[in-house]
Amino acid sequence: MTFYLTLVGGLFVAWFILVVLFAPHIPYHVERPLDATSEHFVRVLESACLVTLEDGNRLEVFTDGPQFYPAMLDAIRSAREAVNMECYIFQNGVIGTQFTEALVERARAGVQVRLVLDAIGSFGAVRQATARLCEAGCRVEQYQFPLWYRLHRLNNRTHRELLVVDGRVAFVGGAGVADWWFKGHRREAMWRDMMVRVEGPVVAQIQGVAAENWLECCGEIQTGPEVYKAPEPSGSVSAFALRSSPSDRATASRVLFQTIVESASTRCRISTPYFLPDQAFRQALVRTASRGVDVSVVVPGPKTDQKLVRLASRRLYGDLLKAGVRIFEYRPGMIHVKMLVVDDLWCVVGTTNIDNRSFEHNDEVNLVARDEATARRLSDDNERDIAASREITLKAWKRRPLFEKLIGSVVWLLERQQ
Repeated sequence: MTFYLTLVGGLFVAWFILVVLFAPHIPYHVERPLDATSEHFVRVLESACLVTLEDGNRLEVFTDGPQFYPAMLDAIRSAREAVNMECYIFQNGVIGTQFTEALVERARAGVQVRLVLDAIGSFGAVRQATARLCEAGCRVEQYQFPLWYRLHRLNNRTHRELLVVDGRVAFVGGAGVADWWFKGHRREAMWRDMMVRVEGPVVAQIQGVAAENWLECCGEIQTGPEVYKAPEPSGSVSAFALRSSPSDRATASRVLFQTIVESASTRCRISTPYFLPDQAFRQALVRTASRGVDVSVVVPGPKTDQKLVRLASRRLYGDLLKAGVRIFEYRPGMIHVKMLVVDDLWCVVGTTNIDNRSFEHNDEVNLVARDEATARRLSDDNERDIAASREITLKAWKRRPLFEKLIGSVVWLLERQQ
C-alpha cells in the first residue's frame, strides 16, 4: 500500500511540474497605445470588460479595520429590507461575533439576510456560526464545498469581500471579517487594509455580483424589489463594478489590469499583498516604466502571512528594477491593500491580487472609479505606506542572501498557482 501511495504522490508531483512548465502563457498586451484620460479609453473598458461606467456615485474610503468595521456594522444595523454579504474570510472572534450578532438581530427583525461564505476560507465560521445564523432566519450558503463530484473546481474559490444593504449602500475592498484586520492577531500587528463605502447607481452592479454566487450556490435568481432599486444619484463619482470569474482564462480582471497599466502616461501606483505577476504583466510594467511613467509597487516585507510567496515574488524583482519600477516593502506588519491608481484619475479597489490565482482561478470583485478626489485619497494612504516601507534597490536585490536565491529557484512554481 505504501508503494502505491508513494507512486500516486510522485505522479501527482510530476504532473504538477509539467503543468507549470508547459502550460501556455497568454501573451497579453494592448493592441495600440491608449490615453487613460480620453473618452475612447472609457469605451474600451466598457466593451472589453462588459461594464457600464455609471455617473452620480458617492465613495468613502475607510483605512484599516477600526474605521471600516464600525461603518459596515452600522450599515447592517440600519438595514430595513435586505442584507447580502459574500466573504472569502469570515472568522470567529471579537469582530466575527459582532457581525454575527448584527446579522442575527436584523434577521429576527424581519430583514432578509443572505450570506455566501467560501467553504475553505471561512471554514471556521461555517462550522461554528452558521447554526446560530440560520436559527435566526439568515440564509447561509457555502461556496464550492469540496464534494466528490466537483473536486475539479476545488481550486476555484470566491475571493470576494462585499456587503450590500437595502440595495442602496455597498462596501467593497480587500478585507474579510477577522480579528487580524481589527486588533492584530497572535501578537502580530493589525493588518493594513481598506474598504470603500459606495452609494449611487453602481450599487446595483455590486448587488448583481452578489447575486451571481448566490445563484451558483442555491440556484435562486434574486428578483425582489428590496435588493434591486431604481438608481438614485448620490454624488459626483463615475464608477463601475467589475466581476471576474474563471469561466475562461482571459478573466475580466486580467483584461482590466493589463489595459489600465499600459495606458498610464504619468503615474501608476500599485499596492498588492501577493505580487506574482506573470511574464506578460511584468512586460507591461517594464514597458510602462520605460516610457517614463512613475511606476511604484508596495508589497509586504518580512512580516507577511505567506513567506514562500514573498520569496517567489522577490525572485521577479530584477527586470522590474532595471526598467525603473520602484518596489517598496512595507515594514510595520502585513499589508493587504489591493489598490491601483493611474494618472491620478483612475482607481481600482477590490479583491484582485497581482497573481495568477486572482487572474485565473478565483471569483473576484473590483470597484473602478474615474475620479480625481478618490485618486488623491488613495494616493495619500499610499504615500504613508511608502513612508513606512523600505525601498528595494537593484544593488540590494542582487546582494540578497544565497539561501533566498536558491529557494527562489524552487518556489517559482507558485507563480502559476498562487
